[in-house]
This record gives sequence, structure tokens and C-alpha cells, in this order.
Amino acid sequence: MKKYILSMAVLSLFYTKSDACAWSDPDYEYFNLFTQSIIKDKSYLPFLLTYSNRFYGDYKGNPIPDDNIETWKKFFNNQLNYAETENLVYKISMSDLNALKNGAPTNPLLQKLGTGFYQKYREGIDYLIEAKYLEPYMSINYVESPDSFYSYGPSKKQNATSIDYAKTVNALTSLYNAARNPEIKQRYGYQLVRFNHYTRNYDAALEAFKTYIEPIKQKGTVYFMALDQLAGAQRGKEMNADANWNFFQVFMNSKDRKESAFVSMKLSDTASFSNIMKRAGTNDEKNMAYFLLGYEGFTNPIPIMEKMYDINPDSEILKVMAARSINELERSYLPIYYYTSDASDNVYMQKGNADDHDTTFKDTKAEPAEVKKEEKLSFWQKIVRFFKNLFGGSKSDSVAGEKNDQSDDELLNNPDRIPFYTKTGYGYDEKTKDYLDDLEKFTEKTKKVSKDEYWQIADAYLKFLKKDYKGSSEILEDIKTTNPEYLEEIKRMKVLNDIVSHPKIDAEFEDHLMKDYADYFVKKEVKKDSTAVSDYDYYGETPSTADFLKDVLANRYFLQGEDGKSFLMSNKLSDLQYNPNSSLVKSVEDFYKKPNKTQFEQQIIAKNMDNVGNIDAFFSMIYGDRAMKQADFEKAKSYYEKAQGFAGIPRMNYNWTDKGEKITPKQYAAGEYNGFRDISNLVFGHNVWESFGSPETESMEAEDYSAFPFIKASMNKLELADALIQLKKIGNGTDEKAAKASQLIGNLLYNTSSLGYYRQLFVMDIDNTNGGKYDFWNTDRKNPYKYYYKNFLYTTYVEPDNFDLAINYYQKTLKLSKDKEQRARVLFQMASAEQGKYYQYEAKNAAKISYSDPQYSEKEQAHQAELDNIRNQKYRTYFAQLKSQYADSETMKGLAGSCSYFGYFLKR
Repeated sequence: MKKYILSMAVLSLFYTKSDACAWSDPDYEYFNLFTQSIIKDKSYLPFLLTYSNRFYGDYKGNPIPDDNIETWKKFFNNQLNYAETENLVYKISMSDLNALKNGAPTNPLLQKLGTGFYQKYREGIDYLIEAKYLEPYMSINYVESPDSFYSYGPSKKQNATSIDYAKTVNALTSLYNAARNPEIKQRYGYQLVRFNHYTRNYDAALEAFKTYIEPIKQKGTVYFMALDQLAGAQRGKEMNADANWNFFQVFMNSKDRKESAFVSMKLSDTASFSNIMKRAGTNDEKNMAYFLLGYEGFTNPIPIMEKMYDINPDSEILKVMAARSINELERSYLPIYYYTSDASDNVYMQKGNADDHDTTFKDTKAEPAEVKKEEKLSFWQKIVRFFKNLFGGSKSDSVAGEKNDQSDDELLNNPDRIPFYTKTGYGYDEKTKDYLDDLEKFTEKTKKVSKDEYWQIADAYLKFLKKDYKGSSEILEDIKTTNPEYLEEIKRMKVLNDIVSHPKIDAEFEDHLMKDYADYFVKKEVKKDSTAVSDYDYYGETPSTADFLKDVLANRYFLQGEDGKSFLMSNKLSDLQYNPNSSLVKSVEDFYKKPNKTQFEQQIIAKNMDNVGNIDAFFSMIYGDRAMKQADFEKAKSYYEKAQGFAGIPRMNYNWTDKGEKITPKQYAAGEYNGFRDISNLVFGHNVWESFGSPETESMEAEDYSAFPFIKASMNKLELADALIQLKKIGNGTDEKAAKASQLIGNLLYNTSSLGYYRQLFVMDIDNTNGGKYDFWNTDRKNPYKYYYKNFLYTTYVEPDNFDLAINYYQKTLKLSKDKEQRARVLFQMASAEQGKYYQYEAKNAAKISYSDPQYSEKEQAHQAELDNIRNQKYRTYFAQLKSQYADSETMKGLAGSCSYFGYFLKR
């Protein structure tokens, strides 16, 4: 039986690193400030550091030279440039070459060369004609083993066995013997070795190399092309040690075949590089063997680099090893996001998640508290732990917008160690600092003996990572070079040292940024049709130097208490809708209203005050919503009066077409809730079952509003606030109408809390799904961000509900009402709000037990038992009262039948 399973052993040859999430690209997780590809020998570009692919592929306009094309270019006495030579060798057809041979070329390039070109290079053109005839057949025939783990199925592709073997060998042998030019003669020999290899005549391939290649005493490009084929034939004969050695020679002596030769070495011999080291005779061979050992190794590369230094400190491959080492350090020191312990370690619970919307259980409340709450962590929360900022520390627990007491020195001289990515995840590792110190010592030593300015640049960059900005700048000033790639790197590093070394960003320094470094901050606008479709880019743009500098400034502003500016360095004004916490909103508004903004503030920061329509109305809406959450209806009304020009919560529509993704601003239809208008009076009602995805007319039931004609069927927020003010006045009475008014206010406060059907109403959202509006944070801090706001959209934070506000209004109803059924309903609502208070307590007291603890299960169960006990003692007050005093009420009977949560409690 055929098995369509690709061996993991084979896969591991090509992917040495993996990520927990298949879509994650680690090469997008740092800023790449040190450009690895400035190495001079571009043939080693594939061996620079990457975690995304088997080989480094970002050549940035530096294609690896093709040895074969360069050799042909030289053969034609440089009469053709590189592109023309490539066209002649690889693209021009055999028929076009025959037309040239016959004196009637039709191809434009061949016409340009003229008919005399063939006469001058007759043997070369004749060889190309033969090579173009053979090329379609030059692939090895696939022979499947009966025990193969995978099957390609029948193949119709031509291969070397598709042409007559004897006829082809005789023709190539005859052409070999007739050729007079040694290089062309050797090329026919190469074709004989390759043809025998691809037809699996391995012995004949070995003999052809001995007969037709070796006698021609030339070890240039063609020789190593043939040696590559010989090694393949040797591997076919299981002469693995010889094959491996020959692939190693190809690796050493070719430019464009290094990747394939490396993979061939891996496939030929599992102990490949160790065995090569044993056979290495010359210093160059030993140096290259050390490089391969260091490249393939998973330990500290510096001991290997020391050995390479002893052989040749000017070695290009030593620079490749240094570039890889610097890149490894940079990934550890400069991740694109820094997270806080409060945000990243937070375990929060979600009630009524979007995944639960279609439930058919007619529950008016959530599942029994005895059912263990699932620990729900975001993707980033799972993979990233606490980071300290390279740029100067955190604001700690100071509230955004409040005065920060840190001194200038503290902003720069962060005593905490730099984070390092270990095999167990992100964390602090003293070995990283040691590694940086050791690499710096090696670089300082090497730059003294090497003639290449590369080592001075590397040394300056390592000092930058160590925050020795002065030392780094002094080295950069002394470098004398004309290499354009080096000059670009030096320029970038000077900018980095200048900006990062400033602890405070004031107006004077902002003017300096715009005068000297505007290119890093002013993004060139590309005009696009707003209705046009765009190609989808999952990751977005690769993090850049400009992104890094913006993060530095965002951190500085944050530490200086300028949260609004910090926020706008990384976000647009409309992003406030997702986490509208009051102190941050106030700081952003203060910046918006700031007079006499600097040029930097106007052009770089204020440009992110984007398309929210009426900005003043946008801020007023957020403030009005917060006042409503705090039951300050008079203040809410005053803000809503200023928010009547609100254009709607800014959202975009993303539609896929055959041409790509089409992005357009969301247009709210008439009667559709847009953040301000079209709010149903059901917001004053109660839910008959908990289904956040069902229409409001199915999940919610209206109360009797006949005594309150100002409660309209549909209202905007200004009308809603006015209705609440009137209800509050009526609720100050002592009659049944006052009791009902207080109940309606309590209902609205509960229904717009994190547990209610209308939880989106006062948190700038358009419906009750998604977002942080149903999170129960485990932090008492007013602001969960500690370093900057770049990860603003990756951290959900809505200011916690005050469930006591609803409970207090229900208490008034309970005190005044003489209606037993109404009192029972109100007690159930109070019990539900009390359950919200328990969820908040539980989140703040989450178990901090390591999964590696051998007693994890026992400790976790003990912690849950303690929580259960606290819940039953402190957070079941109104459930107990309802059970003991209203067991015979119709309301009680209805709840017991329709609410599984309440039914569970009654059975206890």
C-alpha cells in the first residue's frame, strides 16, 4: 500500500526552527536595525540568520551572481553585458541560434551582434545549440520504492530516460573530441557526466568525470558544475563520504550553488560537517568547515569564530558568522512589542463570548459558578511574558496623565537586565549579557587586525545595544569607507545613537528631529483610489528603523506623562474606541487642544487625529458614555448635547473581490445603531434568556413603561440620558411609581454592564460581540499599559463596572415596592449583579501556580475550593434571600424552569 506521508526526518532537513503558530513569522518580530546583507560577498546571503525560511531570502536588490553566466560573459570577451549574456544562454531559443548559425538571425539581440558573431565564437554557439536541445530532458527519472512513504503518482514529465541513451552519449563524445577550446570541451564532458547521473548510470558518470573532466586541467566554473553531478552520482552509489566531500568543494568554490550543495551535504551524510572537518587539509577548507559547523550548531558560536579568526581574521565567512550573532542578539534586545505583567499575565474571564451566541439554552444568567472558569489568554499573552524596555524603563504604576516622578537618569539608566529569548520562552537570562560582552570583545579584537570596516560598524552596533551611545558614536565618526552599504548603515546608526541617547523629548529636540531626520518620520504618501482593491498583506510592512525610532519616542512621551502623544505615535484617534479608558482619552484630548504645536507635533503626531468626523463630538461621546457607566446622568447629558454632531463609530468594511480586498468606510443605515442613535427601550427591560447573538426582541423583554411616556420606543443617547434624569427624579419619591423608576434605572445599568445584552452601549462598540467589554480584569490600575501604547489593540481594557450602582437602585425598589412579583424579579437582578462582583473578585485572585509544579492539580483544586467557599459566603446574598422568601412566587417558578444557573443554585 502506498503511504502519502512525508517523513518528518526529511522535513527537518529543511526547517530547523518552528513556531507554535504556523502563521507567525519571526522575521517580523524585531526591527532589523543592523543590516546583515552588508557583507561584501553576496554568495553567502542565503546563510544569514532567518527563522522564517530554510535560507535567508531577502537579498534587497543583491542577487547572487550566476557563475555560469559570468563564465560565458568572459568567454564572449565581455562583448555582452550580464543581462544580455543571461538572455543568450538561458532564454534565446535553439531555433534562434540556428538562424544565427545560418546567417539570418531574427532575434533582436542576435541581429545586434551580427552574423560575424557566430564565426568568432563558433564552438560556443554550437555548444549552446546542443545544450538547449538537451535541457528539457535534464532531470533524473523518479523511481519509487515499494516501501516509499510517499507517492507522487504517475508523471508525464520528460526526463533523461526520454531520449536514446546510446545515441546521446555517442553524439556528446563526438562533439567533445571535435572541440578545440578546452572550456567548451569540458562543457561537453559536463553534459556526459550529468546525462549519466540523471539516467542513473552512476558508474558511467564516475568514468565520464575521470575521462572527460579531469584531463582538462581547468578547475573553474565548469569543473565544479561537473563535480556537483559527480557527487550526485556518488550519492546514488551510496559513496556518501566521497559525495559529501565533493559537495563541500562545490560549496566552497561556487557562488550560486551554495544552497543546493549545502542541502546535498545534509542529505548525503548525517554527520556531514564533522566528517568534512576530518578531511580538511588546507586552511581555506578548515575555515569553511568551521563555518559550516558554526552555522549548523545550536550553541555559542564564538568559540568557532575564534578558530576561524586564528586561520584568517579577514575571512568573509567570519563576517557572516558575526552578522548572524548580532542578529540573534538584536532579536532578543529589540522585539517589536513590549508587554507588561498586568496585561500579559492577566487571566480574564469572558461572559457571553461570541462563540456562545447561538446557544439554545434558555438561561437568563450565565453557567453555574461551580463550573470552573476557563483561563482565556490571548495569543500574545500566551507566548510573551514581562518585558523591560530597552529605551529607559517603565512608568511603573503611575497613572497615565499624572506627573511622573522618575528622574532623567532613571529614564536612561534602567538597572534591569535586557530580555532574552530562551528555549523556554521570553525572560531574563544572564547568559545573554555574557554573550553580548564576549561578542563585543571578539569584535574589538578583530577590528584591530582586519582591513574591513565591517568590524568597526559591528563594534559600534554592539555598543549601541549596550546603551553606550557615546562610545558607539565615537567609533562611527572614525570610520573611513567608500562602501555605499557601509555608509548607509553608519548613517542609520548615527541617527539611532542621537535619538535614543536623549532621555527627554522637548520642543527643541522635536525641532531637531524635523530639521535633521524628517525622512525617518514623514512617510511619503502614495495616492490611491479609495475605491480600489488592494493585495492582502497578512503581516504588513517589515518593522523598520523608522518604526523603531517612533517606538523610542512613544516610550519617552509615556515616561514624561504625555500619554496622548505616546498613544498617537502608534495609533489613530479612532483606535480609542476599542479601549476608551478615561485618563488616556483626556490626555489625547489635551494634545488635540494644545495651542502652538511644534512642527513635529503637527506633521507627525497630529496626523493620526484621523477620520472620526467631528473630533469634539467624538471626545464628548466617550465622556458621555463614561458618565453613564458611573450613573452620572446629568453629566452624561451635558456631554451628549455636545456630541450631536457625532458621525458614528468609525469602522471599515472589508470585502473580498476577485482582484483582492476592497476597504471602504462603514455607512450606517437608517435605523441602525451607530454609537449614538436608534437605541431600543428594551434597554430598560430584562432578558428572558442569555443569547447575545439573538435579536433583542428575542433575548429581551420590555417592562411596563406606561407611567413613563418620556421613554420612547427608539432613542438617541441624549434622549436616553434625559429619560434617566427624569426617572431619577421620580425615583426620589416613596410610592410604587418611584419603585418602578428605580428598577428601570437598575435594569439599564445592569443591561449595559459586562454581563448585559447591551454591554456595547457605553464602551464605543457597535454590538455586544468581541472586544474587552466582557473582560474581568485582574488589575486595580487605572491604566494597564506600562511602556507605551503600541500594543494598544492587542490588550483589551475597559474600565471595570461598578455593579453596586445597579444594586443600589434595586435596593430602593425593594424598599418601596409592595408587589411581591416585582420584588422577586428585582432580587434576581440584584443577585445577577452580585455575581458580576464575584467574577471581578475571582479575576483579581487568580491562582498563580506553575504548570510545571508536580502538585499543580491539587493546588488548583484547593484554590478553586477556596473561591467556591468565598462565593457562597459573600456573593450569594440575594440568591439566598430570593430562595428563602420568594419560593412560592410565579417569578421564582419561571426562573427555576428557564434559568439553569438559578436552578442549579436552588438544588443546593
